Amino acid sequence: MCIAAALADGESQLSNVLDSDDLARTRTILEVACGARFSSRGAGDLTVRGVNLAALAAGDSLDLDVGESGTTCRLLMAVLAAGRGHFRLHGQGRMHERPVADLAAPLRSLGVHITYEQRDGCLPLRIESTGFDLSRLPMDMAAGSGGMVTVSCDESSQYLSGLLLAAPFVPPGVSYGAPSDGGLTILLGGSKVVSWPYVGLTLDVLERFGIVFTVEQRQKGAGWERIDWRCLSAFLKEPCPGTLRFRVFPGPYRPGRHVVEGDWSGASYFLAAGAIGPKSVRVEGLNPDSLQGDAAIQDVLLRMGARLDKEGSAITVYPATLCGIEADFKHCPDLVPTVAALAAHAIGPTVIRGAAHLKIKESNRIAALGLELHKVGCEISLTDDGLIIVPPSGGPRLSGLPEGDLFSSHNDHRIAMSVALLGLPGLRGGKGFEPRLDDPACVAKSLPQFWSLWRSLT
Repeated sequence: MCIAAALADGESQLSNVLDSDDLARTRTILEVACGARFSSRGAGDLTVRGVNLAALAAGDSLDLDVGESGTTCRLLMAVLAAGRGHFRLHGQGRMHERPVADLAAPLRSLGVHITYEQRDGCLPLRIESTGFDLSRLPMDMAAGSGGMVTVSCDESSQYLSGLLLAAPFVPPGVSYGAPSDGGLTILLGGSKVVSWPYVGLTLDVLERFGIVFTVEQRQKGAGWERIDWRCLSAFLKEPCPGTLRFRVFPGPYRPGRHVVEGDWSGASYFLAAGAIGPKSVRVEGLNPDSLQGDAAIQDVLLRMGARLDKEGSAITVYPATLCGIEADFKHCPDLVPTVAALAAHAIGPTVIRGAAHLKIKESNRIAALGLELHKVGCEISLTDDGLIIVPPSGGPRLSGLPEGDLFSSHNDHRIAMSVALLGLPGLRGGKGFEPRLDDPACVAKSLPQFWSLWRSLT
């Protein structure tokens, strides 16, 4: 939402914007590289003075630090490439190990020069662009578009989201010796798709800001058929690469007033606390029918035996005896740490599948979760795409652990927040509920107020 507002030539008003280090990185780059301006109108309320990216031309090479934000990197790498200028992207922590080659490939086909400084396919890298050049692309006569690129979402759906956000800036009316409607067609390639529901969120943002696009699905023996994008997440539970394409038409982002819906990823830890703590927990400001993949925590909790009440935008979860489950988290990977911690409190094993891409997050989350859960008595088996958790009888065992920092965050905000759930038995004994953690401040990456909210559970 902030990226679209920054690209809309005019003033937008955004409400309920989450404060986090990741968003701060995004805003800074949009200000430095694009000339957008953000000003606070109060907690969660922003005024955004956007710019027309197509009219910008960066002079000197700009040095841009994405920190440890993979989202900032993947979305803005595509957006910056659609502009004109020289940009150097680098990061911190594991960002220089996290791959971006599957996004660089379609950008290069659009005439963007990308040079890796150290490790091939990773940051730091340099982008040199004069805007997207559709004349380099094969024209898709069936779509009647200006050109077509293919993107793989094997590692992240944000490669596609970044291209969708950048696509409106392609030059209209490219000539191929025949009339052209202009626009860019993005074909879903690769062998699989992870975090699929978040593509729907991107399309929702495009529509809200006035961008025109279509979504088409390949039909057996009948060519391509346009489908309603709002049905993507529900209708296409398992999108098949090669059978789905997105056509985005050139046009300006239009400023406006928008409310950002509540974050299900951050809410998941508190909803989980309601299921395993001594009393119910109510979280407000959530959309139960959200396109966010992590809204699936509702179904996960129900499957594990929790009781949920929904009242408008509020969800209440009540203490319950939980049972282990087997589930695929390919489309909601950020829930894995939450569910892994819940599994330590459940009866019977929990099998987590579809999470191989968690190995390239801020930490290797599969290995990190295995290490931390083992400390409280869980038997852990790591698999190619997840892990199997067999909890100890009676729940996590905190007694007998050594003095000092009991748990490691592995420099990963989601590991730190999930570990908090392992300390909840302390609530029942009246001895507190914050586990000793080596780096509790790392939660600032996505939810700086996490610990103050966590303390409010008492």
